[in-house]
Formats: sequence, structure tokens, C-alpha cells
Amino acid sequence: MQKKIVRRQVDGVLLLDKPKGLSSNHALQAAKRYLNAAKAGHTGTLDPMATGLLPLTFGEATKFSQMLLEADKTYEATVSLGVVTDTGDAEGKVLEQRLVDVRMDELIAALRAFRGEIEQVPPMYSALKRDGKPLYEYARAGIEVERTPRRVTIHQLELLDGGLAEDRFRLRVRCSKGTYVRTLAMDIGWALGCGAHLSALRRTAIGAFSIEQAVSIERIESCALRERDELLAPPDMLVSHLEAIQLDELQAHATLQGRVLNLEKCSKPGLVRLYANGRFIGLGEINEGGRLSPKRLIATGADV
Repeated sequence: MQKKIVRRQVDGVLLLDKPKGLSSNHALQAAKRYLNAAKAGHTGTLDPMATGLLPLTFGEATKFSQMLLEADKTYEATVSLGVVTDTGDAEGKVLEQRLVDVRMDELIAALRAFRGEIEQVPPMYSALKRDGKPLYEYARAGIEVERTPRRVTIHQLELLDGGLAEDRFRLRVRCSKGTYVRTLAMDIGWALGCGAHLSALRRTAIGAFSIEQAVSIERIESCALRERDELLAPPDMLVSHLEAIQLDELQAHATLQGRVLNLEKCSKPGLVRLYANGRFIGLGEINEGGRLSPKRLIATGADV
């Protein structure tokens, strides 16, 4: 009879540098196994082909995963001209090959049209759902369904490494949530008249978090269990952009019981971080009337 593995309570955030060829879920399960954690989640996925920053959450930190889904993302992308694939990236089936005759000034002009707010049609090979089924399932069955264009914002789009080289170029892309860099690569290719696909992708930043802060799976594996815990940031890392409010003991107990507080000095309306005795206890929300309501609290495990 197989012995049941007893997982432990682990709370925190791990900034992982996901390797190529590994799905986000496989990366998550590997990190969860190395930390022997009972509960884990991620803050948005990366395609198996892509590498780079993948924030993973454990225990109480999973309650705040949604916060990073709204953040801007930064990528370094390699676009290969003249080859169109069904997935829009290098892992797809080649549908068409065209002659490439693109000058540098034409590329610069094409990129200009994709900066700012643009419309994108989500790719068929995506996890977006139609009638409860992800689009990629329709695509694998050879069915193409109509997709509604979505407005996204390309905050930064700049050439790297000096521009065109052997029918390919690299870009730095900083974009809003919901942007498909594969679609951006394909659309740039069509604008240049030769088609294109995304041949490499690396995510370098999410909001204020950078790839320089991330650790590899090999680094985690090489550490002892105690050292692995030290790689984790505290759960409030994900909400560090919010204003912090310190509660006294009575206020903290009332908040943890779900009660609304009237604070003498209240900040502007919106979400805030709540602390008691120097410990993070979760998020609250201040309304227009200056009343503080508990929004998302963590299990403190002890009296505050």
C-alpha cells in the first residue's frame, strides 16, 4: 500500500524563472513538490515554449494571486518573418512560407502602428473558452470559431540587437493584461506583407517584479528544505503597491470577525493592506464614507 505524502503549510511567493519546454502547471507542481507544500497556485501562465518570470503562490499567498493578473507584463520576443504557423509560434504546423523583402525603415514604420491602444483577435490556440470549452480544443479538431477583437495596450515596443538579422528581429514588449504576443508577431508579419511567427519568448517583468529576482528550478532542487523556504517572499509581496494601515489589537480582532470599522483618520477609497502587531492580516477596502471593511483575510494561526 502506497504511503500517503503529508504536505506542510507553506505560505509565500516564489518568483520562478520557468525553463523552456515546461508548462506552467508542470513548473508549479515541481516547485510544490520541492517545498512539500500543501497548497499552491500561479498568477497566470506562460506557454511551454516561453521562458521567464512565473510567480508562484503557496498557502495564504494564493488568496492574492489575482492581483498580478491585472499587472502589465514585459517580454523579449523573437519574431521570424516569412513563415506562418497555425499556432502563431515555433511549435505550430507551418501553413505558409513567403519571400521576405523587408527594409529596416519598413519595419520601423510597421512597429509604429502597433504602439498604444490596439485591437487584437485572440488566437484559436488559446485557453479562452467558448461554450465552456477552450478554443484550443476547437482548433485541434480543425474548427475555427469567430472571436471578438479585444482592446489591449502596447506601452512599449522597441527593437533590440540593432534590428533585422536573417529575416528575424527581437522586440521588447511591455503590454497590458490580455495581450497575446504571438498575435502581435503575426499581425506585424501581415503588416509587412510576408507573414511571421513568434520563434522565442521570455517574460522579464510583471508589474514591479523582475526576472532578476527569480530563481531557477535547478536552484530550488539544489537547496536543502530549510534553504528552499528562504527563497520565498512573504504573502504581502503581491500587494506591496497598496497603502498599508496599522490596526490596534481591538481593531484587528473586529476585522478578523468580519466587522466594519470607522477609523478616525482614513485614507482615500480603495484597497489597503492591513497589519496588526507588525503582522500582515489581509486586505481591507475603504469606501467613500471612510469605513473600512475586511476584503480578503489570511489565517493568522494565532491571536494578533
